[in-house]
Amino acid sequence: MGRCIGIGKVDALPKYDYTCNKGHKFSVYQSIKSDPLKTCIHRKCRCKVKKLIGKTSFALKGKGWYKDGY
Repeated sequence: MGRCIGIGKVDALPKYDYTCNKGHKFSVYQSIKSDPLKTCIHRKCRCKVKKLIGKTSFALKGKGWYKDGY
């Protein structure tokens, strides 16, 4: 992804990916409680941005989950 900016303690915050109307892509570490960004962070752009949905690392482990036929 593009540029990353951090707010607060980065290792404890989730990373959100954004894209703007002009195609700039960037990532931001921010609290779950923070409002989503509304404008592009690239210099002189300031277009509206959209939060992207990415893959998650969540995995169910152990017996009894869908992969075991339950």
